[in-house]
Amino acid sequence: MAKLGIFCGSVYGNAQHVAEQVEEDLSTQGYDCELFQDAAVTDFTESDAILVITSTTGQGDIPPNLEFTYMDLKDEFPLMTNKPFAVAALGDSSYENFCGGGRHFQELLTELQGNAVADMLEVDAIETLEPEQDVVDWVNGIKDKLFAG
Repeated sequence: MAKLGIFCGSVYGNAQHVAEQVEEDLSTQGYDCELFQDAAVTDFTESDAILVITSTTGQGDIPPNLEFTYMDLKDEFPLMTNKPFAVAALGDSSYENFCGGGRHFQELLTELQGNAVADMLEVDAIETLEPEQDVVDWVNGIKDKLFAG
């Protein structure tokens, strides 16, 4: 079975909590997954599939705990040819760069030739105070594509 790397970018802990819920849900179902909060490029390249769950900070930026890994991925540019991936972005639509952190990752993983198994999920803090269930349900809807590798 494929191993899913769950990569979390979080400032205040909301995205981290969501990622932990996703990992717990998938693990309970018997799926092989690992949550990374301070990831390295090798964590991305060694995972069979990638799930990024990230909030947005500043002017549409990636949270600091994932920002350096993002920059390293851009610099090293390790091709992820056809590697399944999905991105869940948490944001607040009252800001101009809504879900910017997720958009950055969606674009980069596409440039690295990954295979997006779904459109990026955008979770709006104005509409959803507790995004855990929305993201868990979304992941359950795409898990067969993520674990197909």
